Amino acid sequence: MAVDAEPKAAPLDTARFGIAGLDDVLGGGLARNRLYLLEGDPGTGKTTTALQFLLEGARRGERGPYISLSETTEELHETARSHGWSLPDAVTIYELIPPESLFDAAKEQTLLYASDLELGEATKAIFEQVDAVKPTRVVLDSLSEIRLLAGSSLRYRRQILALKHYFARRDTTMLLLDDLTAEALDKTVHSVAHAVIRLEGLAPNYGAERRRMRVVKYRGQRFRGGYHDFNIATGGVEVFPRLIALEHKTRFARDTLRSGIPELDALLGGGIQTGSSTLLLGPAGAGKSLLAVQYVVAAAARREKAAMFVFDEELGLLLERTKAMGFDLAGLRDQGLLAIEQVDAAELSPGEFAHRVRRQADEAQAKTVVIDSLNGYQAAMPDEDALILHIHELLQYLNRQGATTFLTVAQHGLVGDMKSPVDVTYLADTVVLLRYFEAFGHVRRAISVVKKRTGAHEDTIREYRITGTGLRVGEPLRSFQGVLRGVRTLVQGSDAKLLDG
Repeated sequence: MAVDAEPKAAPLDTARFGIAGLDDVLGGGLARNRLYLLEGDPGTGKTTTALQFLLEGARRGERGPYISLSETTEELHETARSHGWSLPDAVTIYELIPPESLFDAAKEQTLLYASDLELGEATKAIFEQVDAVKPTRVVLDSLSEIRLLAGSSLRYRRQILALKHYFARRDTTMLLLDDLTAEALDKTVHSVAHAVIRLEGLAPNYGAERRRMRVVKYRGQRFRGGYHDFNIATGGVEVFPRLIALEHKTRFARDTLRSGIPELDALLGGGIQTGSSTLLLGPAGAGKSLLAVQYVVAAAARREKAAMFVFDEELGLLLERTKAMGFDLAGLRDQGLLAIEQVDAAELSPGEFAHRVRRQADEAQAKTVVIDSLNGYQAAMPDEDALILHIHELLQYLNRQGATTFLTVAQHGLVGDMKSPVDVTYLADTVVLLRYFEAFGHVRRAISVVKKRTGAHEDTIREYRITGTGLRVGEPLRSFQGVLRGVRTLVQGSDAKLLDG
């Protein structure tokens, strides 16, 4: 039964995969002495996942053979070596049909009786191997061969049922692999298996392939439903469970954070509250990243840790230009006060990105988190609706951890009517609007706060400048109208006061 809340803990005596994210999705692991199906197209990671399942068993002192009807022993050892694994004695690979026998004319069967004899021989060989080893876990790879040997759906179903009952009587947890290469979609094993786990591979129009998994069914056990991103890297499979913010709640004291610029703090009604999210909205080059950096530096001055996830700007360039303004981000990183990561949206799945952010908030205890920018994050998402759901859960999670989050969004256009690639203003607790405007033959910048849930704020518009020493914010622009439209109009009889160059 799928759930959208924290899964009920599985019984203590479970067969874990040793993949933290997958065991979490399954509610603790696999109930023992049952038959399970792990299915997916070729290349989705079934073999690697199955080997990790057996290796985890070996770590717990359990024997587990890998019975292969398709891959050779050398191929399986090569897969293990590619991840830096050396298969222990407890994990034995058993090739059911030696490759050389396929070319032995003396062993060829007649066309009429081939399937009957081969299926019976295969089943007998499997049972003999189990009786000899007396394993706790078994992997059978793959069902495609069994399906072909069976010849008919009835024989195939009876064969699977025979395997299920045989292993259940011997206190063995069996994992069947299926590469989905059959011409017709056969659901026979779905009805027989205690649980079904499906691995999928996605090929976006641009960028690296993406992989995701979901639990199709799990009898009598609560599990984390929906799709979960996963990755195959050196060292094995890593699963990133879908983030559910309601599962995570911590107690923390709410405080008002100041930026270090008195005029900016005054505009924000004293500052930004901890455990809230702030959206910095404006055209390209308006200073959104620099404004976020201001709060990172302020956090470091309080000896609090911060984290920055940079999508758009090259990291070296960001470090250089901010250092020229007196913000030594590299130095803060070396002191352990700042974790800064360059994120490649074409290579990173949304689930893995959320996992990285969560790790900074949980393990590194980062209290200020900057995502720069949402435009780059959107590039990693399949569609806008999914982006909003991901951002909603991520912001809610960070807020519940007492982290203050800053999101930047680059709007389309430079002056006049601005368009946002995605509207997330309703998700953020505070929305800061940055604009260009023309005055006396110069392009200038204006800042205003259009929303703040956590207290009062100024309803004024202030000019700000980017100088060699950072941001400089001026007094409210009371002598102009039309600043947010990009072309100001001088109010008659007023004295225009703008920041000096």
